[in-house]
Order: sequence, then structure tokens, then C-alpha cells
Amino acid sequence: SRRAVSMLAARVPTVALSSPRRHVRGKASIASNKTAALVVAARVVATRAMPEGPYPELAVFDLDACFWDEEMYTLRDIVDPARSVRGDLGNGVGEGVVSAMSGNTAITINPGALRALQDFHAGKYPGMRIAAASSADTPLAVRIGRSALDVLEIVPGVTARAVFAIGWPEGFDGNMQIGRTPPLSSNKSQTHFPILRRETGVGYDRMLFFDDCNWGDHCAAVANGCRDEMTGLGPVVVRTPRGLQVAEWEKGLELYQERVAKFAPAEPPKL
Repeated sequence: SRRAVSMLAARVPTVALSSPRRHVRGKASIASNKTAALVVAARVVATRAMPEGPYPELAVFDLDACFWDEEMYTLRDIVDPARSVRGDLGNGVGEGVVSAMSGNTAITINPGALRALQDFHAGKYPGMRIAAASSADTPLAVRIGRSALDVLEIVPGVTARAVFAIGWPEGFDGNMQIGRTPPLSSNKSQTHFPILRRETGVGYDRMLFFDDCNWGDHCAAVANGCRDEMTGLGPVVVRTPRGLQVAEWEKGLELYQERVAKFAPAEPPKL
């Protein structure tokens, strides 16, 4: 926007024009310098407005009833790895742990989330990393969820937790915002996403977020309440009321790519 360009122009050093005009003094020289500064500012805005690639820099998944099929607050037992259920992981990757057992309840990753992480693990989305934003109700629910991530496999021998860790420094956990114990809360737009932005360094406008929204419209809250200061854009959001399916994962990627195309910067004006 003109206001954003003006703000940046104020922070951009005056740029000297090409040598034939360097000797010019007075009003013409000042006007030329201002024009050059605005061009530089426009380039800065364009660079900041959209990433270079077609994929989000951060794909963020709600967990309960979105990433997987169960609600952790309804369960009482930490996952027992010895009782894991093995089967075909689909997508031609082979056999692995398809369900984690919490008591007598099987926790299974939904098809779209499984496909997303399998393709991510295979390197199909350059420049993208992944994160979790879950407002699990109780500390026990958080512990059960984390124990499930440590058991469920994406490809044979590689757990969901290991795939969430791809691209981050060893031991980093800032991309896993799970629960509602302070500093988290039930409001993801006020806690989970500001923390994700701080911990990962990824702007809101470069995120893609999936949430079932069955207990409140987290997608709307995040899209409206978490806007980038420069572009005014929030995360691209997709509601998954039946759990994340393959079509919804693909829809999210398409929506993000449409945003990239829509806000792609035009060529800066020539002097």
C-alpha cells in the first residue's frame, strides 16, 4: 500500500542516481532522490509481501479431531508403545504404526494429515516446515497427545514427532504449541500463534493453518486476529470438520498458491 511504501521510504537511505545526474543540485536533485528512495522502498515491500516459493513457510496443524481422529481430553491413559497397531501406511511407503493405543482407544492420524507429512518428509515442499497449535484441555491430554506423536509413524520407522522436527535445530520444540496452560490458553489467536511467530520467525502471512473448528471457529479468530504488520494478511486457513482429509490438504496448498499469485509484486517503476 502507499502507506506501507511511505513508511519504508522513511527508513530507506537516500539512493544516489546514476553518474550523469550526480552534479545536479537544488529541487530537481531532491525530487530525484525521493523518487529513487520510493523505488527502493517499493522493492522492499514487494520482497516482504510474499515468499519466493509457492508453499507456505509454516504449515500449522490443530491436533485433536484434525490431525488425528480422537479428542485427547476424553482419554485417560498415556500411549503404550507395546500395544501399537501396525498396518499399511498408504501412499506406497510401506508398513508401520498406524494407531497408538491409549487404554482401549486407538488414535489414528487422519488421511490428509498423513499424506501431508509423508510428502513433507519426502521433500516435496521446498522451504516449508511444520508446526502444531492445539488447545488440548488438560495437562494429561497434552501428555497423551505428545506420547501419541512419539509412537505414530509417518513412514516406516519415522514417527510423527520426528517429522515435526525436520528443519528445526536439534532439541527445538517451539513449533509444538500444545495445551492451554499458561502461557498458552484456549484462544489460539492470542497465544499459540503469537508464540509460533516468535519462536519460528515466520510471519503470519506465510502460514497455512488447519483446524476442525468444531468447538469454536479458531480459523476465523486466527485469520482475523493474527495479521502481519506490513502486509495486513493473516494465515491462510482451512476448516476440517471431519478431520483433515487429502482434499482439504490440497485445498490449503491451492489457497496459499492463489494468494502468492494474487499478491505477487509488479515490476518496480523504471527511472
